[in-house]
Amino acid sequence: MGAGIAEVLARGGLAVVGVEVDRDALERGRGHLESSTGRAVKRGRLTAEAQQEILGRVALTTDFADLGDCDLVIEAVPERLDLKRRVFAELDRVCRADAVLATNTSSLPVTDIAAGTSRPSQVVGVHFFNPAPVMKLVEVIATVLTEPDAVTGVAELVKGLGKTPVTIGDRAGFVANRLLFGYLNGAAAMLESGHATRDDIDTAMKTGAGLPMGPFTLMDLIGLDTCLQVLDAIYAESRDRRHAASPLLRELVTAGLLGRKTGRGFYAYDGVEQAKPDAPDGPRPVVGIVGVGPLADAIAALCDRAGTQVRDSAAELAGCDLVVEAAEDAEAGRALLSAAAQAVKPGTVLAVTSVDGSVIRQAMATGRPADVVGLHLPDPAAPLAEIAATVATAPDVAGRAAELAGRLGLTVVRCRDRAGFIVDALRFPYLNDAAAMLGAGYADADSIDAAMTLGCGYPTGPIADLDRLGPDRAVTVLNALHAETRDPALAPTPLLVEHATAGRPLR
Repeated sequence: MGAGIAEVLARGGLAVVGVEVDRDALERGRGHLESSTGRAVKRGRLTAEAQQEILGRVALTTDFADLGDCDLVIEAVPERLDLKRRVFAELDRVCRADAVLATNTSSLPVTDIAAGTSRPSQVVGVHFFNPAPVMKLVEVIATVLTEPDAVTGVAELVKGLGKTPVTIGDRAGFVANRLLFGYLNGAAAMLESGHATRDDIDTAMKTGAGLPMGPFTLMDLIGLDTCLQVLDAIYAESRDRRHAASPLLRELVTAGLLGRKTGRGFYAYDGVEQAKPDAPDGPRPVVGIVGVGPLADAIAALCDRAGTQVRDSAAELAGCDLVVEAAEDAEAGRALLSAAAQAVKPGTVLAVTSVDGSVIRQAMATGRPADVVGLHLPDPAAPLAEIAATVATAPDVAGRAAELAGRLGLTVVRCRDRAGFIVDALRFPYLNDAAAMLGAGYADADSIDAAMTLGCGYPTGPIADLDRLGPDRAVTVLNALHAETRDPALAPTPLLVEHATAGRPLR
């Protein structure tokens, strides 16, 4: 990370002094600089002459005293508060009185670092994202002690380097990591509870939520030890249960299974590719739809695209392979599905679309609960179907439901009958966290969205997602999750409730 930040500064035309703990570390840093800029030359993004100019702007040393004339010093040592405090004590001693000292911490409180110096008003956080030469976001963190000019100066410098600065207050995890790691930890807890498998959770979040990778693939890439450090730092400050590290994550770290860098984490990286299941083969199913409204229309459109027959009158349901209840409220859906259960042939799969964890209640009302599963399309535009089996679902019925959905051209994942299935159970708590940040005035909507799109590679930011999905839908799912778990962190934030009640977007 230190080499990456030095490269960014040197690319911006600035003279840089890089300090390492010893000569071996210094040579490793030099190697990082040379290989990173060398790759840019090979790809035609940098000329050989420009590479030499960049490298020529970076002076490497093991002597802290060589930082004496610097205007800005950025610390990028490992995420240990005791180590950072020792480094800042030395910087405080050797640097000019007017120099700004910055920490590249991703999760530790900047105030705790600043308080150990004689110049806390000149200490800021400047969180570059990895790899620094590529990632556009930089979080600039001000403490209650920081002089405004120091923050403004660093933000302007960051902007001049071609990055996007987001200026925020000093909260553990800041914006991006506080939002990201609550979601990642939720995925680990979901796996540990047996709600769904690792592969189904990863597939659901990629296919159904449009994320660049699933949570377990991402945690393995970040490093599970780093994930644990960030979660522990945020939890120490917030005491929010969503950031209390999953015991499964802690167990993997204790066992030394840290992800890609050790060859095994949630996945094994042994060079053996996992076989992907073949798409279900067979004729297109005949689908019955009971209920009217936007969801019923979306399911009908999906069936039309798949080239399958759709039947929506009671007299035609007898010939269906799959009957989907798509009513706008649970009471109407229960009545419609119960009537459909009397009309269909034995072996027909009955599907409930409720996302509030009440599939079992709908199933019992039909008189044939063994034939009932939950079916959720988290985004009608995305080719994902979530199939939820209840404790009463016959063992072969969930498999048959998955096969039928697969014949409609959908990617299928399976889970238990719980509120939100997989995608919504992970997505809406994350969006709720973002709405809480906005409601508290910690960051504005543009900054929150920039943090997740530019810092984490999300296709859209959480505030934009809330406006696209609708605050009312978010409140419905969050209320169901809260009722099921009684976790205060899952109660919809007041700002979200207010916008849902008013029928207004957040932006």
